[in-house]
Amino acid sequence: MDIKIKVVKLEVPDECNIILGQSHFIKTVEDLYEAIFNTVPCAKFGVAFAEASGDCLVRTAGNSADLVELAGQKMLEIGCGHSFLIFLKNAFPINVTQRIKSVPEVVNLFCATANPVEVLIVETDQGRGIIGIIDGSKPVDIETEEDVAFRKKFLREIGYKF
Repeated sequence: MDIKIKVVKLEVPDECNIILGQSHFIKTVEDLYEAIFNTVPCAKFGVAFAEASGDCLVRTAGNSADLVELAGQKMLEIGCGHSFLIFLKNAFPINVTQRIKSVPEVVNLFCATANPVEVLIVETDQGRGIIGIIDGSKPVDIETEEDVAFRKKFLREIGYKF
């Protein structure tokens, strides 16, 4: 059996985040739409889900035509069955990840980020699967006391801590 490893790069548009995960059923795309919209109604998003059987289509939904198209094209490039990709604007993953995890079909989240991502894919005769992701850059050092103070102040300024 031949095994090929491929890398698909995901560049995240300005003011967007992405969520990449794994799921298992055709209704995933509609359930993810509802989960995001019902949690953050002002969010703009595109969702794409890759089927792993039957027609093996990339199913799409969302409320932003540009983000729906982008999610669909990138999911087609990733080409891994039972995976999904969300491009999210006007909301942060922290606002929706718990709700997405509670969607019955969702089995795993690989990443939720605004960083550039490299999706590591293995391909066999049967198909493709995601074996991991590279999210952003590697760390360069351990934070100092000054860095800790900055982090704490920043989180309070943006309203995520009191």
